[in-house]
Amino acid sequence: MERLEFKQRNVFSKSFARDNLSYVVRHTHEKMAELVHILQRVPGTAIVYVRSRKRTKVISDHLNLNGIKADYYHAGLSIEEKEDKQNKWKTDECRVVVATNAFGMGIDKPDVRVVVHVDVPNSLEEYYQEAGRAGRDGKHSYVVLLVSSTDSRTLHRHVTDSFPEKDFLRTVYERACNFMHVAVGCGYDHQYDFNFNLFCRTFNLPVLPTHSALNILTRAGYISFIEEVEAQSRVMILADKNELYELHTTTPCADQVLQALLRIYTGLFADYVFINEDVIAYRTGIDQETIYNSLLEFTRMHILHYVPRKRTPFIYFPTSREEPRYLRFPKAVYEDLRQRMQERVEAVLSYASTGVRCREAALLAYFGELNHGDCGHCDACIERKKQSSHTSTDVQEGVLYMTQVKPRTMQELIDTLSFSRDEICDMVSFLVDEGYILHLPDDTYSNPEPLK
Repeated sequence: MERLEFKQRNVFSKSFARDNLSYVVRHTHEKMAELVHILQRVPGTAIVYVRSRKRTKVISDHLNLNGIKADYYHAGLSIEEKEDKQNKWKTDECRVVVATNAFGMGIDKPDVRVVVHVDVPNSLEEYYQEAGRAGRDGKHSYVVLLVSSTDSRTLHRHVTDSFPEKDFLRTVYERACNFMHVAVGCGYDHQYDFNFNLFCRTFNLPVLPTHSALNILTRAGYISFIEEVEAQSRVMILADKNELYELHTTTPCADQVLQALLRIYTGLFADYVFINEDVIAYRTGIDQETIYNSLLEFTRMHILHYVPRKRTPFIYFPTSREEPRYLRFPKAVYEDLRQRMQERVEAVLSYASTGVRCREAALLAYFGELNHGDCGHCDACIERKKQSSHTSTDVQEGVLYMTQVKPRTMQELIDTLSFSRDEICDMVSFLVDEGYILHLPDDTYSNPEPLK
């Protein structure tokens, strides 16, 4: 502020409240069934967030099988794939994107009607940022968090995996140096390729704690672990131009691949040229596996030399290799960060608990807005309104009548009766235990008493 020469202190602040968003937490043992139910009930564009890249495709396929047009997105996709998926979603060719947190940054689609978190995020900061992609047009939208009984254990284990014991950090450091053949006192200002998966397999190390150990060693200044630096594919043609007209290949479409290569790129006869298999696939309509096999065949024939792209992690040594016993981990890079992560996890679990009076008020309190009243439209507020206007006898009569008309699923009872989910579930459980209604093999509930 001094450098900008402001005459007085200027502070501009805005509330974290979003009046058009309804925050909802659903406790369920069947997250996939609940996700399908939500997307069938709430029309419009949606984002579904999960943690792992693999699950983005698994869940996307599951939604498509249930008639919901979906696609997947994560940081491991090529630039062309990312742009294609983003454009289809932004132009409403695709309704739902199932993504890791790589999706959303810089993407401004105002009419997202629902954001669903299948996996509980590590912090409310992360949750609020991703939730904020719903309803940017000001219209009513939903932010739904799906919670199961195993989520608390998963989050606490994530803290443990993120901050393994210090002896384990020293072990990883020593073995990584041995793996790269870096002797004690050597390595300063040198960089080494580092195959992380092979390293873990070689020494039989657990993947997540090992990955975390490398990051802590980086923060402590002993190494710099850089992952997923993509080396683009390269090609140089070795044969004479005249030889290219008399080729006999066994790979289907190989000739078309070579012709496309010559049309798209220049300088191939003089030096290695960076190429993009996705561009060749787009221009020719040939799948990437055929393009890859064609280029490998040309390499075996000494027509060209093809260096496929790869993602190459590496480790840089800002200091020479130390003896493990001399490694020290400052409180700021270990204990303080672990404590902060633990506090964030507890805040998320508190927000997701059934005892919260108002979801929005809980979020705002976490961000320092302590005097905000109840929103009136989150799931907690709605449940409280429902509970204040009836008795348990009303709930019992409603369940008995509904199951007397015909067998009902639990979800049908929740969707139809104007009582809270917990009240209905508790009442159904009570009525089954007491023999008033039957739990049938097809997971429906029936009242055997005939209608009068």
